[in-house]
Amino acid sequence: MINGTKGFRMRRAAAVVITSGAMLATGALTAAPAQAVTAPSITAKGGYVMNNANAKTLYTKAADTKRSTGSTTKIMTAKVVLAQSNLNLDAKVTIQKAYSDYIVSKNASSARLIVGDKVTVRQLLYGLMLPSGCDAAYALADKFGSGSTRAARVKSFIGKMNSTAKSLGLTNTHFDSFDGIGNGSNYSTPRDLTKLTSSALKSSTFRSVVKTKKYTAKTITKTGSTRTMQPWTNTNTLLSSYSGAIGVKTGSGPEAKYCLVFAATRNGKTVVGTVLASTDATQRGKDAAKLLNYGFAKLG
Repeated sequence: MINGTKGFRMRRAAAVVITSGAMLATGALTAAPAQAVTAPSITAKGGYVMNNANAKTLYTKAADTKRSTGSTTKIMTAKVVLAQSNLNLDAKVTIQKAYSDYIVSKNASSARLIVGDKVTVRQLLYGLMLPSGCDAAYALADKFGSGSTRAARVKSFIGKMNSTAKSLGLTNTHFDSFDGIGNGSNYSTPRDLTKLTSSALKSSTFRSVVKTKKYTAKTITKTGSTRTMQPWTNTNTLLSSYSGAIGVKTGSGPEAKYCLVFAATRNGKTVVGTVLASTDATQRGKDAAKLLNYGFAKLG
């Protein structure tokens, strides 16, 4: 009896082992899949997020609806400048009265450039992207457009912005200004602006500029002396509030409302995105943070 009972127990144990092995082989005991990440609710009317490594879409909300973009237009301004052949970032540009007059007439955001000062192209890029200087945008368009008159050069530069958009496949984008103060036909979409930014981020100079929180330029005055400009502070508050943020550009306006093109890198993964027409400056940052968190959660 003892031997019989012992044999039965051994046979039952073997059966359990075999059954367990079969279950493992079929995956019956594998861990349950992680709970799906819930897409966030944002106040912005349009939003888009993608994985910068492979352009895979991570989030969409009216991603292909054309909207006014405000100063996020300046991302393209910077890209066109940085794409110039044989670009000399240390080349000097003399600030013209037309640039300051433009700021006054449009009540536009300014880098507070001073007429007669000689400012480098590199400094103008910081003035363009940090305080969102429309005077810096005008100076760059005047410098890098072609033509015998300022109006012709500006028109030429905007033409370069549109041809670049076309080459990038941004089919829902059009520019009629160098700074986002449009003339009725300056628009893009969350998807297009994100694709544009992903392309712009390939430039090390662009990356360096848009991740900078504060920058002080030293310019040469018309008398030849050195002037230390008042520091330019980046309008993108994510750089201080969101861990891993690396840029990119704010925008606002009566039609555009509050916009933000953003990017962040965590654990070697970079997420890029855009929110258009958020309700206020604080909310666009909150919207962007939600979308970044969601993007990184989806990437795992």
